[in-house]
Amino acid sequence: MTKITFQNIQTIGHVIHETDQYRQFHYPEMLIRYDSNFIDFKSMPSLTTFMETEKYLRDFHLQHGQHHVKFTFPENEKLSEELRNYFCKLNYDVGFLELYAIQPSQFPSIADNPDIQVYQVRGNHVQEFLALRYRQDLQFGKEFADQRVNLTRRQLEDPAIIQLIAYYQGVPAGSVDVIIADDTVEIDGLHVGESFQRKGIGSRLQQYVMQTFPDKTVILVADGEDTPKEMYRKQHYNYLGFQYEVQKIFPV
Repeated sequence: MTKITFQNIQTIGHVIHETDQYRQFHYPEMLIRYDSNFIDFKSMPSLTTFMETEKYLRDFHLQHGQHHVKFTFPENEKLSEELRNYFCKLNYDVGFLELYAIQPSQFPSIADNPDIQVYQVRGNHVQEFLALRYRQDLQFGKEFADQRVNLTRRQLEDPAIIQLIAYYQGVPAGSVDVIIADDTVEIDGLHVGESFQRKGIGSRLQQYVMQTFPDKTVILVADGEDTPKEMYRKQHYNYLGFQYEVQKIFPV
């Protein structure tokens, strides 16, 4: 198969404007979702170009009642000192994502634990899954969690996405979305409730994916400054690259 890049990672949003320099994603179905409403630079901009693009996106978002701007940059390229200084001066949040991939046969074997059960979300599991996802999304605010319900329902109807729910001793404890493509499956939104962590639930959810799609490459992105990426390295995922992103939220 072709080389795996960040382009293999699903973006929820519509490309509504494209130039030689960037692509603009917009998602009127959920304007509050920053990861769906942003500009993705194809090549690293100069400070002048960034400032022009920043003004364009700020004006566009204001017209749609949005109070943020977000930008992603070409993968495996570091930000210039000039851009970094600008982001620091204007109080942008600066971070980066890391891309990982693994062949299912490389995933470590896991001892069976009868306390943990994993199921595809269907029938009786749907309401418990929605409730679990809602509690998870509340960390981003009630408005976000309320709007996310409709997105989750749409994804439940999408044949290219399956949702998994994990139970610990019969209690909903974790979940993940699995996005299916021709050669890959993407693990997205892997989450385990705080009181259920360090019990092997995240590993069991991943193991289910590996066993269900043994002939596909499993891919995911992790926050480059967060601890879960260390877990993926220990689980034999291969590091493939990084991508910088910045965002700023303006007061209403």
